[in-house]
Amino acid sequence: MSTLLQSSSFISSPINPSRPRISLRNSSVRCNNVVQSVNFDNGKPYRSTQSSSPNVTTSIPSFLLAPDTRSIHDLVNKNRLRIFSGTANPALAQEISCYMGLDLGKIKIKRFADGEIYVQLQESVRGCDVFLVQPTCPPANENLMELLVMIDACRRASAKTITAVIPYFGYARADRKTQGRESIAAKLVANLITEAGANRVLACDLHSGQSMGYFDIPVDHVYGQPVILDYLASKTICSDDLVVVSPDVGGVARARAFAKKLSDAPLAIVDKRRHGHNVAEVMNLIGDVKGKVAVMVDDMIDTAGTISKGAALLHQEGAREVYACTTHAVFSPPAIERLSSGLFQEVIITNTIPLAEKNYFPQLTVLSVANLLGETIWRVHDDCSVSSIFL
Repeated sequence: MSTLLQSSSFISSPINPSRPRISLRNSSVRCNNVVQSVNFDNGKPYRSTQSSSPNVTTSIPSFLLAPDTRSIHDLVNKNRLRIFSGTANPALAQEISCYMGLDLGKIKIKRFADGEIYVQLQESVRGCDVFLVQPTCPPANENLMELLVMIDACRRASAKTITAVIPYFGYARADRKTQGRESIAAKLVANLITEAGANRVLACDLHSGQSMGYFDIPVDHVYGQPVILDYLASKTICSDDLVVVSPDVGGVARARAFAKKLSDAPLAIVDKRRHGHNVAEVMNLIGDVKGKVAVMVDDMIDTAGTISKGAALLHQEGAREVYACTTHAVFSPPAIERLSSGLFQEVIITNTIPLAEKNYFPQLTVLSVANLLGETIWRVHDDCSVSSIFL
């Protein structure tokens, strides 16, 4: 199993050394002074320890005197970031918290016998910036409902801000009407998350850019490209041999941006005609791939019908090797059989969606986006630029 090499400043490192670990060792100082101030008989004034004269008494306890404002401000800010994980991808949430030097918040999530979801926060979040890590991956309805209940629990617990960290945003493909009497489920889900009480959404590689406009709250769009590009750079493939391929016309903009960062590699496009959901038929290829190393780029692989037929066409057109690069590995049957059939030199994915052990195959490489998401969370919490990560 290949892993991400140490060639990036923050993406590859499991823990950012520049981020100080949170320490609350001094949090009990003021509380101790409070206890000290009330250990006197009724009516007896408190003698200040900061008074220059031992004969002068004052009724102002020392813990109420002006302390170092900055130290208290820093202490409060360090204690106002909370990260909670749902049940969809706890491993990714743990990696994110490890990068940030934090512990995951304590939360109780269970399901009743009839399937209803129960959520209770096991620690206070009053006045805190709360980040809820929960991709709405399969089972999409279960994980989406769990996210909504988590948001509601944080809102009722008086959290200052609630950010839904959604590494994989389910229902994103239903972002427009292609036929009459269809629903736009992406807009519906956006409304549900907003109405539940989320103040911000942090999503990774949305299916289409217009999905951000469905939300009435700020959306931070995180791209998984830096992680994949960092790994491909370690492959030492000659730039003259590379060609970036879009598996369909709709992904041209994504592939073009990827090619620009990959030594400005040439671009090819697979033209397909879809006859139904999860059914694709490849028609022809736009571009030259003969003798080239083709890198197919997409945002997700579901049944792998599109990308496998595209790879077969690339081999017919003379491609030397074919790599598949995608952020979200949905891997609905029969994706594993198609991807492991020998069409691909390597299938590169990220861990936005947890992958069952039975779905691993020799050509598969899983990269982690935990450091990328962790850095984004830090920047959102610190009110810093997020887009500068991808410049």
